[in-house]
Amino acid sequence: MIFKKGELFCGPGGLSLGAKLAEAVNEDGEVFRVEHEWANDYHEETCDTFRLNICPDKPESVICGDVRKLDIKSLPPIDAFAFGFPCNDYSIVGETKGLEGEYGPLYTYGIKVLKHHQPKFFIAENVGGLESANEGKAFIQILKAMEDAGYNITPHLYKFEEYSLPQARHRIIIVGIRKDLGWKFQVPKAPYKNQPEKWTSAKSVIENPPISENALNHEFTNHAQKVVDMLTIIRPGDNAWADYIPEELRLKVKGAKMSNIYKRLDLKSPAYTVTGSGGGGTHMYHYAEPRALTNRERARLQTFPDWYEFVGKKESVRRQIGMAVPVDGAKIIIQAILDSFAGNEYKTEPSKWEDELAEMLETGKKAKKKKRTGTTKKKKEEAPENQTELELPIQ
Repeated sequence: MIFKKGELFCGPGGLSLGAKLAEAVNEDGEVFRVEHEWANDYHEETCDTFRLNICPDKPESVICGDVRKLDIKSLPPIDAFAFGFPCNDYSIVGETKGLEGEYGPLYTYGIKVLKHHQPKFFIAENVGGLESANEGKAFIQILKAMEDAGYNITPHLYKFEEYSLPQARHRIIIVGIRKDLGWKFQVPKAPYKNQPEKWTSAKSVIENPPISENALNHEFTNHAQKVVDMLTIIRPGDNAWADYIPEELRLKVKGAKMSNIYKRLDLKSPAYTVTGSGGGGTHMYHYAEPRALTNRERARLQTFPDWYEFVGKKESVRRQIGMAVPVDGAKIIIQAILDSFAGNEYKTEPSKWEDELAEMLETGKKAKKKKRTGTTKKKKEEAPENQTELELPIQ
């Protein structure tokens, strides 16, 4: 079974590459996989990156422009749909305007796709701050809209370091299965939950295999000498506010001190979240050398292969990489979706809101979560009738 996929807010293609890499085969030998059909984003260089890597033979299938001007009804039919709707207004860093912000309401265009095209499944992604935006009302409103569009939904907070990704990236991902199919998606079990000693370190993926000097998107940053001197003193895992930094090298900052300012990677831990926004001091910093990471190093933390080429100047590429869904994270979730359709078993765990979801949708309010024990291991389940550190949420 081939699932033709459409995507809004597609970014540079992390989710799409993860989808292309996932494949399931059922007991009769039938192959289940996802194929790109169309995509949309508003940033031209981001669209060029997507075209170059995901659909070089079908560049016209990437529509670059404002989603608010997109003719959704004229788009080709699809069986699968993805939308990482903009997170700016849901991040806990910033004003957290939620639905009242410029970007908050853009999820509604994904709902329009669901209502018109009725794909068999969808996957939606946003930051962990979505849960608390507008006192929790935004999250429930979005979930209710997805259910009303005809889907059994499974929202979950994925902590990607627990799935062996080299980055502590925490994201709410919602999977919806069309109600007439009669089942509900089950969250794939995180194999290393509460086992930090088994998590993948940033150092291991940056160094192995070594990145060649002429690798794609591997430009180095020219730092001021004061920055180099400060980074030389900051220990791996620490940031610009370490109390041992000499007074002459300290930053003159009033107010909040974000913990990712000139923060160096820890030698033995996953990276803190790769971001796409922010100015000086937020570019992620090497654990052994007094410098910012290159975009290729950042791309490795986002689990992009080295052949994946990002189009644009250095800052544009930095933004694209930080905005992307990690390739391996997308693959894990989409693999579970395909296995579900194929009837293959996989290890599962309860979704974060499993026990309270029905009440949340019915009342429009967050319910008190009940204590759960144990995990499931089932290929499908019949549907019912009816961080956080400051650096984690920004994309």
